[in-house]
Amino acid sequence: MSVTSRYREAWEGFWQEAPGEQGAVFWDAEPALTVGRHLTLFEAHLAHPGLPMVDLGCGNGTQTRFLADRFPHVVGADLAAAALDHARQADPAGQATYRLFDAVEKAEAQTLHAELGDANVYMRGVLHQAEPDDRQSLVNGIATLVGERGRAFLVELSESAKPVLMGLAQSPAGPPPKLAPVFRHGIAPGEVADEAVPEYLRAAGLTVLASGELPLATTEYGPDGAPIELPSKWLVAGRTA
Repeated sequence: MSVTSRYREAWEGFWQEAPGEQGAVFWDAEPALTVGRHLTLFEAHLAHPGLPMVDLGCGNGTQTRFLADRFPHVVGADLAAAALDHARQADPAGQATYRLFDAVEKAEAQTLHAELGDANVYMRGVLHQAEPDDRQSLVNGIATLVGERGRAFLVELSESAKPVLMGLAQSPAGPPPKLAPVFRHGIAPGEVADEAVPEYLRAAGLTVLASGELPLATTEYGPDGAPIELPSKWLVAGRTA
């Protein structure tokens, strides 16, 4: 099983059109406001911090480079070749490595695990974008990468984020400039029930070790000039003896 061609083409089209500079994409917020906040929660649960770190759905690599400053071996993995082109161009020193990767495809997850061994996985806002029929397979792929020793940190938009996004999209003035391409390419956020995410993890053989809520920073601003932050939930998961 792999992602649909429509889904893959939507992401390729989005990243081919996206500007190269940091912050030009809706979710490409400063790492200090995103992965930096998440690491303060994640690091306490890393049983083996020296394992490779996989930034799953790395996009243009902004968060990946932040991780590469803090971990010895970081892999930015994404479904879209155009996203990885952005990531490599922004990382001329090669702090991280980048890999075209479809986590829904079981064989690809097994191959990457065979190369890396057990890994820690960071994933921000990917599950709610995935096709409903692909979500369990995606989480199964994460469980394969984690293996016996790794940990996964997932951040997903809360159910309460959807009305916020829909309100922005349906504004009389149209959606904010950085949000408009998301909808135009047909990758508008899907619906994932808050209670579904831990169930996907449990079905994949992972135990939820910690969870909580945290606003997710974006690069866009509301009509009042305030930065737009979206409600999100985070979970740490791994295998337990």
